[in-house]
Amino acid sequence: MKLYRDEAVVLRTQKIGEADRVITLLTRTNGRVRAVAKGVRRTSSRFGGRLEPCMLADVQLHRGRSLDVVTQVVTLAPYARAVADDYPRYTAAAAMLETAERLTPEEREPATQQFLLLVGGLRALVGPPHAPVRRPAGLVLDAFILRSTAVAGWGASFDACARCGAPGPHRAFAVAAGGSVCSSCRPPGASAPSPATLQLLGALLAGDWDVALASTERDRREASGLAAAHLQWHLERGVRSLPFVDRTPEAPVADVPDTDVPDHRTGGPRPDDAGEPAPEEALLDAEVLEQLAPEPPARTAERVRSAQAVAAGARA
Repeated sequence: MKLYRDEAVVLRTQKIGEADRVITLLTRTNGRVRAVAKGVRRTSSRFGGRLEPCMLADVQLHRGRSLDVVTQVVTLAPYARAVADDYPRYTAAAAMLETAERLTPEEREPATQQFLLLVGGLRALVGPPHAPVRRPAGLVLDAFILRSTAVAGWGASFDACARCGAPGPHRAFAVAAGGSVCSSCRPPGASAPSPATLQLLGALLAGDWDVALASTERDRREASGLAAAHLQWHLERGVRSLPFVDRTPEAPVADVPDTDVPDHRTGGPRPDDAGEPAPEEALLDAEVLEQLAPEPPARTAERVRSAQAVAAGARA
């Protein structure tokens, strides 16, 4: 049949012509597909915003000779909006999309497990909007890398020896050997990560988030380096998005009631003692200036009058 429908995650877009784009999709049943979306760069496009990276959609396509043609799009999950609001999650999502594309080299070859892993990774990356504890973007990315490479046939061992199968844990880790190695099988140049790092990698692969969230920042940095090395060794090429992933430690997310009014300056939730949002003129009050930088009252009054005069002139 010329027409077919499938669920798909948008991996990448590329401009073509004056108003068209080539969309790279990872679909549930048809694997990786490249299709032309005509006119999506025009402001009058019906589904231009639904074909952005990280979007999960129900797509109808017309099968073509080299490239399919997108004829209809229905949004299933707008992950792109939530990801774009947070830079660490945006960089992690970009690395996940590129990894999924690299691990599906053949077009139209079914990759249902990779599709489900990517959808689950994006869902874990976004998380509930007011969750008291949100999974760090770096850990979600590392878990996705380890699981997607395992699905591709390159699963790493973090307990038993990857060569002889001797029970562990072992202190050496060799990417070329496939994971942890015992002292007898240890090749030259193998790294020696801490036992906590190997435990963290095993927890990420198995989905044990209680152990993963209890890890330290040092172990997370070491684990991310090993996961990236494992991925790029088997791909035999670098993943361009990985060096740009922001792994800055994230502050705990407070459970904010939906009734809170966003702060008018930062767009985020207000502190409990902030009171009602003040107009911009309130920032020029003498009381506020004294709290920021104590100084003589005469100097404070002079600064306030000068600032108010400048504000009045700007409004005029």
